[in-house]
Amino acid sequence: MTTRRTFLTGLAAACAASALPAGVLRATGSTGARVLTVTDVHVSDYPTVQAVRWIGEQMERETGGRVRMRLYHSGQLGRESEAIDMARFGAIDMTRVYSGALNNAFPLTQVLSLPYVFDSVAHLRRALDGEVGATVLRGFAKRDLVGLAIYDSGARCFYNVRHPIVTPADLHGLKFRVPASDIFMQMIRLFGGNPTPLAYGEVFSALQTHLIDGAENNLRSFHSSRQFEAAHYWSQTEHSYAPDVLLISRRSFDSLQPGDRALLLDIARRSVAVMRQAWDESEAASKAALVQAGVRMNDCDLDAFRAAVAPLLAQYRRDPAIEALYRNVRSLA
Repeated sequence: MTTRRTFLTGLAAACAASALPAGVLRATGSTGARVLTVTDVHVSDYPTVQAVRWIGEQMERETGGRVRMRLYHSGQLGRESEAIDMARFGAIDMTRVYSGALNNAFPLTQVLSLPYVFDSVAHLRRALDGEVGATVLRGFAKRDLVGLAIYDSGARCFYNVRHPIVTPADLHGLKFRVPASDIFMQMIRLFGGNPTPLAYGEVFSALQTHLIDGAENNLRSFHSSRQFEAAHYWSQTEHSYAPDVLLISRRSFDSLQPGDRALLLDIARRSVAVMRQAWDESEAASKAALVQAGVRMNDCDLDAFRAAVAPLLAQYRRDPAIEALYRNVRSLA
């Protein structure tokens, strides 16, 4: 089985031996097909993984096998932060990453992650399907990436090992895992908690050992990661609807034939519907499974949470680009 270590070790050795870019080394398979390497930290049946797998099937069918995709799910090739850099420099071709991990390097993604910008999944989808989503995708071009699609991933909420969270006061003194995003670290502080940046794959053990008291994520990830086995309290704060983004290396994209580039863009856009259908079905199933497993779920005082993070939202809205996107989003509410 290919692991992250063997993949990167082999890739480095091949680059050193040939003095060629990684994207060129992996440009063709044994049959002469162009093979695109794709990564995702989520498990095989996760909706984003299903959508990317569908893209690969469509590309192979439409090109008669000339363009194929090799998908590494479940974090086989490392963390999301590593995948972003590997894609930028052409060590891998494509990756699906959470937008919160992109906030610092790609400022336009910040509007998608800020607290209480979106009112619902339907509201988020209207924004992503329009000019807001298109603007964010265009922003990746500044740093050697091409934005292919944005996959929404439900409401992010808090879960923890201690007690139900109803108001921000219930977070006081607790350590919560956050992605490496200034927005999420500031948000936890304003709620009164202690932000602890950790990679997604480290959360389960951190909950078990009480390195952290809780985390925040969507319901589907909470279930598929089995973090509910350590954290038995789920609180419906809906503080962010930060989605996922599918990216391809600019180098890899430009190496495709013009017709194949256009085809990939079209199929990636169409994969959003595939992902959403899988998401809606699996989220409902996950909720039922969590209730069956004994997870305690509670509603929250959303007005209190909105008030606590109002200064954070005001701070980011001082950026004209963020303000323009924010106004566009709110006009669709």
